[in-house]
Amino acid sequence: MNLRGITANYAHLHDAKGGRSKDGRAIVIWASGTNGRILRSADSGKTWKQLHVEGGETLDFRGVQSFGAATAYAMSIGTEGKSRIYKTTDAGETWRLQYSDKRPELFLDGLVCRNEKDCFAISDPIDGKFLLLRTTDGEHWKELPREQRPAALPKDGVFAASNSALILCGDQELFFGTGGPAARVFHSVDLGQTWTVAETPILSGNDSSGIFSLRCSGAVVAAVGGDFRKPADVVRVAAYSLDHGATWKLADQGPGSFCSGVELVDGKTWIAVGPAGEYVSVDRGAHWKPAGSAALNAVFALPGGIVLGAGPKGVVELLGDEKPRD
Repeated sequence: MNLRGITANYAHLHDAKGGRSKDGRAIVIWASGTNGRILRSADSGKTWKQLHVEGGETLDFRGVQSFGAATAYAMSIGTEGKSRIYKTTDAGETWRLQYSDKRPELFLDGLVCRNEKDCFAISDPIDGKFLLLRTTDGEHWKELPREQRPAALPKDGVFAASNSALILCGDQELFFGTGGPAARVFHSVDLGQTWTVAETPILSGNDSSGIFSLRCSGAVVAAVGGDFRKPADVVRVAAYSLDHGATWKLADQGPGSFCSGVELVDGKTWIAVGPAGEYVSVDRGAHWKPAGSAALNAVFALPGGIVLGAGPKGVVELLGDEKPRD
């Protein structure tokens, strides 16, 4: 099946029947993309089932978060009511619309979950502040109070490219990255009640440049991005922080192109992906080297070192031994 523009892939280890990981646990993979596409595989990607979201046939699904073999959230993007959150508890046989909003400024960009019932989502700014949503019961979504929302710059925004501009770090910390007038990282240590912000050296200055993806490991936070309209431009596409995002340093050797996704593998290896391929860092994001040539939009790592990538034309790929190449 040809899925053009697929932009998110999330996989988890389950006890369902199907494909098995090295330690014998089952692997269920969910992928989402344009034209209402949500796919599920229960056998490590050997076979796929296309799932139907009633009323969502034309939506662009950028984010999927799954729990067990049957439960998942799916987030779509767009204006005029196209930004929505759906949930399934029966492996995608049916989906319930949990959130939608027709305010013209609302544009969902990221979805992340602490557990099956506690999730956050972020929208581009409304009335000068970023809008954050939360559910604590897995059913009802509420906006964080306006006084808790961080202030935005004019023309500020969050990129939805790989559903990884909003992330959780540990159990209490939230980060999100921005683009447009500045490439900034917002950080909350109390699940969105208070925020600090720091500017990064990643390329910014127009509506196509900024931070596209973040990942963290303890005090280390890696950010990748650049200008998606100029993917071959290698200037200022990666940065890293060693102090929980308070200060940032440009990568000494960045990836060889714009990157839309970054992930932490096995606790020490970082992998970034983009239209020109894969890049790996083994020194906390200071230096990146090529690791593969597949065009990918998003990357996700499971416990145990299994790494999956999702890309154009319906590609869902099991990435190999992520060792840097000279």
